[in-house]
Amino acid sequence: MSKLLDSFWRAVMYCIHPRVIALSVLPLVIMVVISLGLGYFYWDAALAAVRSGLESYELLNTMVRWLEGLGLGNLRVVLAPVLLLSLAIPVIVIVALLFVALLMTPAMVALVAERRFPLMERKKGGSLIASLFWSLSSTVLAAIALIISIPLWLIPPLILILPPLIWGWLTYRVMSYDALVDHASAGERREIFRRHRASLLGIGVLSGYLGAAPSLIWASGAMFVAAAPVLVPVAIWIYTLVFAFSSLWFAHYCLAALDQLRKENNALAPDPLAQDAIETIADELLPQNPPGPAPRFGAPGSFS
Repeated sequence: MSKLLDSFWRAVMYCIHPRVIALSVLPLVIMVVISLGLGYFYWDAALAAVRSGLESYELLNTMVRWLEGLGLGNLRVVLAPVLLLSLAIPVIVIVALLFVALLMTPAMVALVAERRFPLMERKKGGSLIASLFWSLSSTVLAAIALIISIPLWLIPPLILILPPLIWGWLTYRVMSYDALVDHASAGERREIFRRHRASLLGIGVLSGYLGAAPSLIWASGAMFVAAAPVLVPVAIWIYTLVFAFSSLWFAHYCLAALDQLRKENNALAPDPLAQDAIETIADELLPQNPPGPAPRFGAPGSFS
């Protein structure tokens, strides 16, 4: 628990570092350009497709008419944009996480290593291609888990548990790997994952709950769809800062765990200077037998 709290407060303080603030701008610019560009060209077509799909469900139409009869007017007009924004949220979150992992995490890990562990050896137990494959494969698995778990979100307690748990697992997989890929060997990385799996998953889950903060922005955007061009960049920037903080948290924890692991291995490994001294003392204490002729033995039954 002490390591979790120590790495947490260090990550909080690093978030106000000028280099971290500057690094958060690039993913924000890329995501805003992509989101607003897709919205400009495909929003009307996507909205029409969603409305067409909703109209094909008679049960849903019956519920909408019943709610409109209770005084919720224009619900049919608002429902399609709300649903479309809700479908866009997971995509934006995943893409923002990938951009942070690719563009920000290496620089922030280097910042943490430079300030806290300047003498740490870089064993480069991975590569950019391996990191990209690891991130994409983990993202695909998380997306599948999200799609499968959507029906369970209708159960009130599970909607507060399943999405953060899935986001936490994805964050733990992606950011733990990226935090260690440059400094740890493959064996060291596997050992840290084995020893600290619960703590790393806990950091990921807490980061997943922190990632729910932009949902308030999306909720406002759902009620005021016309403000979406302004609310989308704000929400993306918040997502970027949350993932940047999570990346710093993982970097501090993983590099500290790696430093501790190496100290333990060095303590268990024999000291070559001490071993040489022991061998020298042993050579001095053992009697030195001068070389002589080989002993001769007589015939069987005789003594010589």
